[in-house]
Amino acid sequence: MPIARPLVECVPNFSEARRPAVVEAIVTALETGGESVRVLNVSSDDDHNRTVVTLVGPPEGVLSAMFAGIATAAQLINLDQHQGEHPRLGATDVVPFVPLRDVTLEACVALARRLGERVGRELGLPVYLYEAAATRPERQNLENIRRGQYEKLKVEIAADPKREPDYGPRRVGPAGAVVIGARAFLVAYNVYLNTADVKIAEKVARAVRHSSGGLRYVKAMGLLVEGQAQVSMNLTDFTQTPVARVVEFVRREAARYGAAVTRSELVGMIPQAALVDAAQWYLQLDNLEHDQVLENRLLADETEDAEPAGPAEAPAASGLTPDFLDALAAGTAAPGGGAAAALTAAMAAALVCMVARLTLGKKKYAAVEGQMHSVLDRAEGLRAALTQAARDDSAAFVGVMAAMQLPKSTPEEEAARADAIDQAYLHATAVPLKVARDAVATLNLSTVVAEVGNRNALSDAGVSGVLAQAGLRGAAMNVRANAGELKDRAVAEAWLMELSGLEARASDALAAIDGLLRDRA
Repeated sequence: MPIARPLVECVPNFSEARRPAVVEAIVTALETGGESVRVLNVSSDDDHNRTVVTLVGPPEGVLSAMFAGIATAAQLINLDQHQGEHPRLGATDVVPFVPLRDVTLEACVALARRLGERVGRELGLPVYLYEAAATRPERQNLENIRRGQYEKLKVEIAADPKREPDYGPRRVGPAGAVVIGARAFLVAYNVYLNTADVKIAEKVARAVRHSSGGLRYVKAMGLLVEGQAQVSMNLTDFTQTPVARVVEFVRREAARYGAAVTRSELVGMIPQAALVDAAQWYLQLDNLEHDQVLENRLLADETEDAEPAGPAEAPAASGLTPDFLDALAAGTAAPGGGAAAALTAAMAAALVCMVARLTLGKKKYAAVEGQMHSVLDRAEGLRAALTQAARDDSAAFVGVMAAMQLPKSTPEEEAARADAIDQAYLHATAVPLKVARDAVATLNLSTVVAEVGNRNALSDAGVSGVLAQAGLRGAAMNVRANAGELKDRAVAEAWLMELSGLEARASDALAAIDGLLRDRA
């Protein structure tokens, strides 16, 4: 039986639904941006002009995937041109982390804060923390942060101390701000009424939501969707306020105004327990037992019959896997040479780690023990960064393609498309440039282990140097190709000059490794 691993759910909301190419680019970035991450559901609403994605995976994988998704959305969504029924503050409007299995809410809070810090630092977006991750009591409720929406935040963020973000700059660009947090499972649930009078939906929403004196753990607002009044709700704890109770409250309240419920819908996913609770309430099954549900009984039997788990498995390879090689060999543009270059440099860093570990603990190399510990720590960091860069490179290419597919039928659309393409190329140049920097840093560590590392692993140190050089050369090709598309020629020229310096340093380092291999052989 497979060993259960920690799982986190994330349900990001993106301020786009009417341009399928943009939604597809964001979803692709999420799917490719983190290891072992699965996108379970994508729900888009044209009236809301909003897409809700449900993804699950290990904590680190979900964290990486979300960064890639936020970066892609920031490139492709301009809130100055966005309109929709649903309130919004940013291109990526809200990012909640939800504990699913063997993960605590506190761990999700830590994930939210790590993601927020990285988004603020690397993407230059203002970030606000909410729910369990909030740093201020008034920011626990999302509505307080989002009050006035993007348009008001642009005016207030620099002047009002209450609007100071938790991370990132005190200025707002066309991608807006991002609200990131941690919470328990939430059921997003909409009920439609047989009227076009949105005021009735607003009155029902006011009655049912907790902040106006209604049901605990219910947030609600009234909207007009496709000509029909809608009560849009978030049920923040269905175990305390069941779905059936909420529906019946809405039904009775709507009847006061001569309206009736015609249908309802889920946005995203819902736990089985919530549906069982609703069925139990409506069918009046007061004594329903857990194992009377067929699927629950079958799952329990399968668990009992399964072989006991053996020793913990070794960590799976996180980069150059058969799946990646199959994807690289496929007739698709991504992953491509940029991702391959990053993983080549990641392998170089992995070999540095190997030589360092083979040196540590050996009496013969006691004098370099401290140095090897330092090398190992730095090499592990580079290995992780370069592995992630392979995913980032694929997502950056998808972002360029999505920007090129944006409409250009009006001067405004053409200008927005040109700006999106330029931002996408900027990101697609920055990713391989970082790979080049990290490849040179890895090459420098290869020189160290070649000079003082375990002599029995000397050839491994040499191969590490060769792979780091190859990763650098591959990344450099991508930098030069993409830099040629940048509008800001000053930035492009500065990056190309830096690249030339990196190549010169790498050439010197590789020559030094060749000399060390001959001297120590």
